Order: sequence, then structure tokens, then C-alpha cells
Amino acid sequence: MRRLHSDQADFEAAFATLIDSDTPAQAEIDSRVSAIIADVRERGDAALVEYTRDLDNHPATDMAALEIDPARLQAALDAMPAEPRAALETAAARITRYAESQKIEAHSFEDEYGNRLGQVVRPIERAGIYAPGGKAAYPSSVLMNALPARAAGVKEIVMMSPAPNGEVNDWVLAAAAIAGVHRFFTIGGAQAVAALAYGSETVPVVDKIVGPGNAYVAEAKRQVFGRVGIESVAGPSEVLIIADGSGNPGWAALDLFAQAEHGEDSRALLISPDADFIDAVDAAVERLIADQPRRDIIRASLANHGALIQTADMAEAVALSNRIAPEHLELAVDDPDALLDGIEHAGAIFMGHRTPEAFGDYCAGPNHVLPTGRTARFSSALGIYDFQKRLSVIHASERGAAALSPVAAELARGEGLHAHAASAMARGLQTDSDA
Repeated sequence: MRRLHSDQADFEAAFATLIDSDTPAQAEIDSRVSAIIADVRERGDAALVEYTRDLDNHPATDMAALEIDPARLQAALDAMPAEPRAALETAAARITRYAESQKIEAHSFEDEYGNRLGQVVRPIERAGIYAPGGKAAYPSSVLMNALPARAAGVKEIVMMSPAPNGEVNDWVLAAAAIAGVHRFFTIGGAQAVAALAYGSETVPVVDKIVGPGNAYVAEAKRQVFGRVGIESVAGPSEVLIIADGSGNPGWAALDLFAQAEHGEDSRALLISPDADFIDAVDAAVERLIADQPRRDIIRASLANHGALIQTADMAEAVALSNRIAPEHLELAVDDPDALLDGIEHAGAIFMGHRTPEAFGDYCAGPNHVLPTGRTARFSSALGIYDFQKRLSVIHASERGAAALSPVAAELARGEGLHAHAASAMARGLQTDSDA
């Protein structure tokens, strides 16, 4: 892994390069995704089958072969050995319980004129969830995306997940059964996003698309935003560990591996003022990496996007963390609460030596769909609120209308909207019996 020190002359340039989230091939991706979306809009099911055959080597000849019957989902769950099934069900229960604790509630209050003001909350009607496939299967993503939607009361959950060579992971099928997915299509990439946004002869149009994917999925979500809602445009996964030197360097190395094994473009960083600890982590990486089944991916990720950064002190470590705004932030320190108030930007924060990011990925409860690429500066984790809408409710009383009408009318005239002014003044000049 590369080593950086905050007092080196070229640190700012090296640090800026390290946290740069731009993709060199973005223009090419944009163009390709735009073409795929246009094709799916024009040819519907035929385009979806063709792209799935060509890009995923799927043997399907029609849409019937790309949709999985709900009975097959349940059969996969029923066939699971007891321990894997218990793990999925335990994780699902924890994710659901946490999501329900986030629920936005209706509220109202009455002002001094007797006007009733507030909001009611309604779920979106249909959600599309994307669960990535390819280098690994992600049943955890199925749970994290679908369960908050279900807790919110979404009427229909439509899932897209690629099935390279036509093979679907049994864990993913079982997770879909537990999560209450209504329709499951083995379609991936930009074509899956296009189908959810615009529909086809078989795929229904959804109201919101959530879930991470590759660069093509992310760009497709960006391009269909406005036609449908999205929770974020996700990039490569990230972890940043802030360490004070009091922890286990082997644990830190494993936590870096856990992030790096997602893909060669994942980012795994550690910041510490303790040079000896950084040396120990570096040695642990070299010692432990040979035991990792995905070691080739890990090596590529750490070589291209990993770093061990030494700072002058912990305050500087926190300041650099806020500039990175990481998806996952581990506070591997003896007193994480002492640092928490200084953290301004992070998708999820893991407190102390015994809270690895992997707990958040699977079963702690808070969602693992998180802002990446420094978007934690303005975005948050997926939650039940992503599947709820707030509808403002305004009920003016007779006395309230008399008080509000001249204010509204004056502002309307200032904007040159005289019909607005007349509409407002009519309520203030007449009683209900005069209308």
C-alpha cells in the first residue's frame, strides 16, 4: 500500500488524487447508457432480452425466462440449511426493526388564527430495487433495499438482479423471499434501470429506484432521475479507518481487506498519527493477504486506491476524514465518543475496536446503502423515509383566511401574479356563507 505523510511537500496533490472520484471513461459510459435507455424505451421486452443475452450470457429467449416465479423464491428459502437461514432471518429482523424506528409520522398544529397546519405521510406505491451481481452475490443488498420499502408500506417491490450465464444465487433468491419481493427479474445493468423507469410490455414502471450497482447502473440512475426518484448515484465502495494506535493492527488489515474485496476500484484508507501502528498495519497486510480467497482483487484495490496516511495528530486525522466524507468510517480508537462530535461527513460511523464495518454490511440494523464518492457531504443512508412521502396539509379557518389573505395578496402582486392576489383576497373578504 502507498504511504503518505501530511508533512510531505506534495501531500496535497497526492491526497487530492487519492480522493478524486471522477471516472476517466465517464463520457463513454454516459453515451453508452443513453443509447441503452433509448433502445429499451423503443423496443421494450425485445431489447431487455437481447441485452441480457449479450452482456450477461444469459440463455433466455423471452421475458418469461427472465422473471423468477415467487414459488422458486420460497423454495430456495425452504431448501436453505438451518444456520444460513437463521442468519438471513436474524439480519432481516434487525434491519426491519431499525427501519421501523425511523418512520416519519404525521403531525399537525393549530396556529393563533385557528389554521390547522401539518403533514400526512404516505408510502410510494411501487419501488424498484437493484441488487448487484457479477464478482459476488449480495443477498444483504436485497434485505437492505427491500425491507425498508416493505416497512414503509410500499404496495409492490420489483427487483432487478443480473444472473450471469443464467445462474441465480440461492442466497439471493432466499433473501428475496424473506424480504417480500413481489416480482424478480434476472436483468442487470443500465437496461434494468431503464426498464424500471420506463417500463416494458412485462416490467411495470416504478416510482423510485434504489440500490447500488456498477458504473453503468449508477449513470443510468442519474439519467432517469426526474422520471423516477432515486436514492443516490453510488460509486465504488469505501472505508476509512481513523486509528489512534491502541488497536489491533491485524484487525485493521482485515477491515481494509473487507472493503477492498468488493472490487478493484474500491477504496480502503487508514489514517493515524502513530507511525509504529501504521508500520504494524502494513506488515499485517503483507502477512495476512495470502490467506484471502479474493486476494487478487484485494491487491489490485489496495495498490490502486488504498493508502496508509500519517498525520501530525488526531485532530488532523479528523480534518482529513471530513474532506474525504467516506462511505464507511471506522473510529478504531479507545474513546470514539470523544471524536464523534468532530465528524461532519460520513455515511456510517463504526465506533471503537469491536465494531467492524462488516457488522453494518449485514446485521447491525442501520442500512448499508450509503453515500459514496464524497456525497456524504449532502446525502444520507437509505432508510424507510426514502419510501415515504410527506404531504403538506393546510386548513384555513375563517379568521385565519382573513389574516393570511392580505399577506398572500401583497406577495402575489409583488410577483406580478394578480390572479393569485385576487384568489387570496376573495377568501379574506368573504365568509364561508358568502362563497
